[in-house]
Amino acid sequence: MNVLIKDLGNHVDAEVTIRGWMFNKRGSGKIAFLQLRDGSGMTQGVVTEPELLEIVEKMTMETSCKITGTVSQHPKKDDVFELQVTGVEIVHVPEEEYPISKKEHGPDFLLDNRHLWLRSKKQWAIQRVRDCVITAVYDYFHENGFIKIDTPILTPNACEGSTTLFELEYFEDDKVFLSQSGQLYLEAAIMSVGRGFDFGPTFRAEKSKTKRHLTEFWMMDAEAAFVEHEENMEIQENMVVFIVERCLERCKKELEILERDTESLTKIKAPFKRLTYTEAIEDLRSKGSDIKFGEDLGNDDEVTLTQDSDVPVFIHKWPRAIKPFYMKVDPENPELVLNNDLIGTEGSGELIGGSQREDSYEVLKKAIEEEDMEGPEYQWYLDLRKYGSVPHSGFGLGLERMVRFVCGIEHIRETIPFPRMLTRFRP
Repeated sequence: MNVLIKDLGNHVDAEVTIRGWMFNKRGSGKIAFLQLRDGSGMTQGVVTEPELLEIVEKMTMETSCKITGTVSQHPKKDDVFELQVTGVEIVHVPEEEYPISKKEHGPDFLLDNRHLWLRSKKQWAIQRVRDCVITAVYDYFHENGFIKIDTPILTPNACEGSTTLFELEYFEDDKVFLSQSGQLYLEAAIMSVGRGFDFGPTFRAEKSKTKRHLTEFWMMDAEAAFVEHEENMEIQENMVVFIVERCLERCKKELEILERDTESLTKIKAPFKRLTYTEAIEDLRSKGSDIKFGEDLGNDDEVTLTQDSDVPVFIHKWPRAIKPFYMKVDPENPELVLNNDLIGTEGSGELIGGSQREDSYEVLKKAIEEEDMEGPEYQWYLDLRKYGSVPHSGFGLGLERMVRFVCGIEHIRETIPFPRMLTRFRP
């Protein structure tokens, strides 16, 4: 009977077959311990039969195989099961030595061999957490009245200015851009469906080499009609809590492999702390920073603002001058907008950016003109304010940043199977 390693606990004392790979081997002449994985999990196969030991001797690291054996429970660990091997079938023995050995390898070597490095325990765990985050996002939105909307990757206009866009040649000498966000198209969709979200690849031609930037990444954008600034932040914080709780529930083994201290994650509960941008600047200056009002927050600033908090911190109501044209002006102060950045704890940086969107045709038209972004590419966006405009809000969650936060990973390149960065687009 073929079974998955994750289900071995359901077959104690039964003879089963697992199909996968041997990623390590140890033992003496009379016994061999095979470290096996099949994608669903990892286990140990104990080999003692002389004729089987002869077969096992031919197996090298990453040999694919079918291993039959009787399932037994680990004598000291209740949730660990292994195989007392009764049969070995080799599917393929690597034709040469596997290039990734037990010794230390530098990041460039591992990135060059990313196609193989994905098989490592750590990468296996990260990709499973990533999958859990994705499914949690879908579940959260479907439970809260949102539906999935597919927005285009090729766009004729920019969401936040064209300086960070990849430009492509289209048919008949036209130019298009790779999308940096599906937001504008979602705003059109919610006038039909009320609440919608998208989830897909996005691209930013930002020449950044930080530990938090990729040129190709996955973004979840959400928009909702009749939702204003405060409720928008509530939706965001409830989503983050939902994601973290789901990962704590379903990714215990993965987080153990990553040696993640989960105590801090258990403290992620709503409501999150809220600081206006003005309060944040005052707080930073009181702690010795020379940051000036109107400047963006740097990594050190974000760490300072969250270092004494158990929960992520909203920084909201930023200066209008440094934010995109589509954000709603604060009725209490026309120099500010009704937006927010959500800064994660433990130095994880910005997780979410959101705002209430400008719903006035005239105000939005003027903002577009001030940005020298006039033209047919934006007329359709203005049309949304001509026919049944309503207050509405939305936000974007960077998937890789959320995975980095949950896993406690230092560099964002580890959160995506094949990272694309300023100087890397292979393999």
